[in-house]
Amino acid sequence: MPESNWLTKRLAAIRTSKQRCGDAAEERALTFLQARGLQLVQRSFLCKGGEIDLIMRDANYLVFVEVRQRANRRFGGAVASVTLTKQRRLIHAAQVYLQGLATQPACRFDLIAIEGDQLQWLKNVIST
Repeated sequence: MPESNWLTKRLAAIRTSKQRCGDAAEERALTFLQARGLQLVQRSFLCKGGEIDLIMRDANYLVFVEVRQRANRRFGGAVASVTLTKQRRLIHAAQVYLQGLATQPACRFDLIAIEGDQLQWLKNVIST
């Protein structure tokens, strides 16, 4: 077995139940968006100071997707969990990602909010 496969399986095995729940939410969001014609560019882009769950292509747009899941709306729900601090981190991560591109495409920030069994797709949720 190649070392990278072994490492991937080992890391997956030590993820917490909360992390596995987040992974499942991201997978659900990815499947939902792909069914609507978006194409995956990258998953889990990480940089110092920020993270982007999914980077997708939607026609001429590069879409930075944040996936938020909550069991219910008890504390404001998935949409309310995207705080100003979280928005700043998303913008920072997107800027870092864009610095690595030769040309700057049109971009937008979308949110996939999952509450219980309900999935909501909100487009262009952050204006820069």
